[in-house]
Amino acid sequence: MAKQPTPAIRTTPPVKSITPNKDAPLKEDIRLLGRLLGDVLREQEGDAVFEVVETIRQTSVRFRRESDPQAGAELDKMLKKLTRDQTNSVVRAFSYFSHLANIAEDQHHNRRRRAHVLAGSAPQPGSVAHALSKLDDAGVSGAAIRDFLKDALISPVLTAHPTEVQRKSILDAERDIARLLAERDQPHTPKELRDNAELLRGRIATLWQTRMLRYSKLTVADEIENALSYHRITFLRELPALYDDIDSEISTQFPTRSKAGSGASSASSPLSPYIQMGSWIGGDRDGNPNVNASTMQHALQRQSTTILDFYLDEVHALGAELSVSTLMVSVTPELLTLADASPDLSDHRSDEPYRRALIGIYARLAATARDLGATNILRQEVGSAAHYAAASEFTQELQIIEDSLMVNHGAALVKPRLSTLKRATEIFGFHLASLDMRQSSDVHESVLTELFAHARVTTTYNQLSEDQKIALLLSELSNPRPLYSPFISYSAQTESELSILRSAGLIRQRYGARAIRNYIISHTETVSDLLELLVLQQETGLLRLSAETDTSVNAELEVMVIPLFETIPDLRAAAAIMEQWMALPQVARLIAKQGHQQEVMLGYSDSNKDGGFLTSNWELYKAEIELVRVFNSAGVKLRLFHGRGGTVGRGGGPSYQAILAQPPGTVNGQIRLTEQGEIIASKFSNPEIGRRNLELLVAATLEAGLMPSAAVGKQAKKLTEFETLMDGLSERAYQAYRNLVYETPGFTDYFFQATPIAEIAELNIGSRPASRKSTRRIEDLRAIPWGFSWGQCRLLLPGWYGFGSAISAWLNEGTAKDKTQKMATLRAMYKEWPFFATLLSNMDMVLSKTDLAVASRYAGLVTDRKLRNSIFKRIVEEHERTSSILSAITGAKDRLAGNPLLARSIKNRFAYLDPLNHLQVELIKRHRSITAAGRATEERVKRGIHLSINGVAAGLRNTG
Repeated sequence: MAKQPTPAIRTTPPVKSITPNKDAPLKEDIRLLGRLLGDVLREQEGDAVFEVVETIRQTSVRFRRESDPQAGAELDKMLKKLTRDQTNSVVRAFSYFSHLANIAEDQHHNRRRRAHVLAGSAPQPGSVAHALSKLDDAGVSGAAIRDFLKDALISPVLTAHPTEVQRKSILDAERDIARLLAERDQPHTPKELRDNAELLRGRIATLWQTRMLRYSKLTVADEIENALSYHRITFLRELPALYDDIDSEISTQFPTRSKAGSGASSASSPLSPYIQMGSWIGGDRDGNPNVNASTMQHALQRQSTTILDFYLDEVHALGAELSVSTLMVSVTPELLTLADASPDLSDHRSDEPYRRALIGIYARLAATARDLGATNILRQEVGSAAHYAAASEFTQELQIIEDSLMVNHGAALVKPRLSTLKRATEIFGFHLASLDMRQSSDVHESVLTELFAHARVTTTYNQLSEDQKIALLLSELSNPRPLYSPFISYSAQTESELSILRSAGLIRQRYGARAIRNYIISHTETVSDLLELLVLQQETGLLRLSAETDTSVNAELEVMVIPLFETIPDLRAAAAIMEQWMALPQVARLIAKQGHQQEVMLGYSDSNKDGGFLTSNWELYKAEIELVRVFNSAGVKLRLFHGRGGTVGRGGGPSYQAILAQPPGTVNGQIRLTEQGEIIASKFSNPEIGRRNLELLVAATLEAGLMPSAAVGKQAKKLTEFETLMDGLSERAYQAYRNLVYETPGFTDYFFQATPIAEIAELNIGSRPASRKSTRRIEDLRAIPWGFSWGQCRLLLPGWYGFGSAISAWLNEGTAKDKTQKMATLRAMYKEWPFFATLLSNMDMVLSKTDLAVASRYAGLVTDRKLRNSIFKRIVEEHERTSSILSAITGAKDRLAGNPLLARSIKNRFAYLDPLNHLQVELIKRHRSITAAGRATEERVKRGIHLSINGVAAGLRNTG
């Protein structure tokens, strides 16, 4: 935010693809946005506020980039002297700069990818073209790749969590800014560039005048609408287009696939819809009392309306485009039949069968939309028509149009819109995204305890041993009589849970079987936890048994029962539980009915909070290996659902590397993973960035699933040695982490005082509470705000703590020669083992974002000086150990040496984050001193804290 009252307007577009400094355009964009923000600040708040902000900015830059200690003291003094109104203006200014810097960086990523393509560079890692080349070099055939994708399922699952700090209004304005910034890369006249800059200024002014925070609690309905916005922006168009691109890449890389009748074109042998969207928003009720049967129904109704609106728009546009006349070309009999069924009887279109057919399709879509709850169809259909019973009928009618064009000189008319629309129908159906259901196992137990008691089966179900529970539940599954009676009064919880399951069946009938097909059980600890859900499904019609003697032979299970293993003990027990589960004859038959496939979800968040960064990652890795073993033995295909969060501590980090680092045999073309909180905005608010992130998932799945395993012979022996060593290191790290977090007296008090966790809990940023129970115990705190809080105070402790202690303890056992040999082993692990390399890469990123000087200011919020000094000292010592050992293993003295662009980005951001962190500490001090005195905190103080939380989250990006 420079002092010039007007921005330096670029009058001629730079030749960005050949500039000597490839990052110069990024700097130019950031400078432009910063100048425009400064202009808006001066216009909206006046010269005095502008001067205050600009002075703080210059001082912060001098302090951070020039390591000027005097500048640090000046900055501290300036920030403490700010009035309340000035404080909020400064916080907003620096917060918005972080947002604008994010936009510029995303645009630069797009720019650099285009530059690589234009320069004819080799395909980049993470692209499907690169993955196909690797597979080709490894001897994998095109036929094998197509067979692999026929059975594949790659599913990003959008979830709403209480660290999503962005309002939709802010996101909408930022998307406009991103679009306008991207336009500047195209050739323009000087006037066009000036006009563009004025439009940018206007959108930045809109941001400044838009309320950044919510004043009311976010509802589940709000979260549903937020998620739908990403479908409209990115998924609806980019996913079908990505399929076309991948099909084209396969055809280019493996041209021989057209031989032997395998299909000469993508149109004749399309890839199956192997990327499908999922959602938890409206179906995840674990710890969220606001989710019930109504929210599930609302979620599907809104999803269906969204996709049908899209279809209606596309069919209308297609009708305008396909003005093909039978006076010019022929059409197929099937197309004529479809046209004749249309309610359009206009003489003007008597020779235009494609238009008549599409008018009929539009009418059927409109009727379908109304049946599924739409109330506002913008364009009235020509006449009435029967609704579609299923999305497949819509797809078939589009196929009739495509087939007619293909055989009547109309192939060139298929690609622009028709083929991608047809592909969209296969991906999204009438449901848009599969809605997962989730509930905690203890709720299921409570419901069944009540049902069994009223049915006089047993009054003490929850007190039975595990073997007794299994025997009783299996007996119930062979008993056709219901447990529930409409003539008995049940608790509100039992009525609600049964109502939800009944609604799931109705939703599947209404919107299609893919609308709801998964049910995740949180806190799965025993086989009975899984069997309980089968009994509840049987009770509500989702599991139907035949009347034959062997009642499970013809059983039909509508919704897959999926265990979620979260804590360290749960992960260690996962394989044994699944082995016992799949060995039950009744269950084995149900699994056979679902294609000999079973999904297992692994929780990255709670395992990290439970055992720390190193142990969590290692226990997840081991659990996956054991699951592969027991699933192979049972002849069942394993699909893993990775519950990854935004922060590295919660399984975050680059998805491409994370998938490639999975143990052999765990990615067999079947993978689901959560996309959470503000990470959804980061990945999918820009269509081009969103498409790239979707492509990364496909590329990684292809490589991980099809590349021949290198772990044979000596390499397999070395891998075993690495894994044995990791066991020991993990145990040491676990002890170090648990000792600090769970065994240090007063640590809970330190955490609640040295981080803004209490203030985060007050934010209107999610529909669920920050804690599962009304306690201050770390065990009961949700893992998401736990990690988010450590990010705000710039320690990011869940992403590294315990690693340094574990490695240093192991290295120091033995002689100096032993230490040298051990370090050589660690370096070999880093170079040769993707799991360990990814672990260290993610930790490197986290450490690059930590700042002990800033964190010390938060530590100063702890009122007990002795407690503050002792705990912070331990954290600092562990940080120094971890940083030193990481450098020794990787050979890189500086953080992010292998990713200089990210390193520069983080370094540049720190100068703008420092004022936000400093002000956040000062505001928290004011807030807590006022509340401690029993007075109500001024709204401006709370607003300032919450604004700073937003700004820091935007600056760090992956903090949720």
